[in-house]
Amino acid sequence: MANILIVRAHPLNESVSRSMLVTDAFVEAYKLHHPEDLIEDINLYEMNVPEIDKDLLNAWADLGKGKPFYTLTESQQHKVTLFNSFTEGFLQQDKIVIANPLWNLSIPTRLKAWFDTITVAGKTFGYTETGSVGLLQGKKALHIQANGGFYNGADPASQYVKTLLMFLGITDYHQLFVEGMDHAPDKAPEIVSAAIDKAKELATAF
Repeated sequence: MANILIVRAHPLNESVSRSMLVTDAFVEAYKLHHPEDLIEDINLYEMNVPEIDKDLLNAWADLGKGKPFYTLTESQQHKVTLFNSFTEGFLQQDKIVIANPLWNLSIPTRLKAWFDTITVAGKTFGYTETGSVGLLQGKKALHIQANGGFYNGADPASQYVKTLLMFLGITDYHQLFVEGMDHAPDKAPEIVSAAIDKAKELATAF
């Protein structure tokens, strides 16, 4: 039995979002082929994702100086606790699926905030004499991204996701792009259908 986390980063559902439609197909196929696994399916636009702000930076500085947690302000305590909950929850997962659209050559801001919660020195990566090293060896990841144009993985958003996950030590990494629908709108249904088929195929052995 494995734990799998589905991280959706789109405020709209499958009726509008192609990345969510393909992700739905993946999840349905995954359930069919891995009925024993535990799936946590979250949408970052339906939850409070903590951003690194003044409260968090000052709280971490105070805690680093040895100040007790209870001396932090109520806002700081809440944000530190929330941030840590994302980190600890992620560490419990064996497999991760991240799904998002390409917006202005970047990932949605909520997804960037989520990545900050899982990129934590001493927990998901560490510093050594020869440089930083990822601590998440053994985990598996899939990135699903919808692009209006054709990029074939060369866009900054997918490069960021791949670079960061591999930085954390995840080398069993897969990508699925749903792309070209705006560039070739007459072929959009065909493109999406092919991506759904690929998602189902990936789900079988993921």
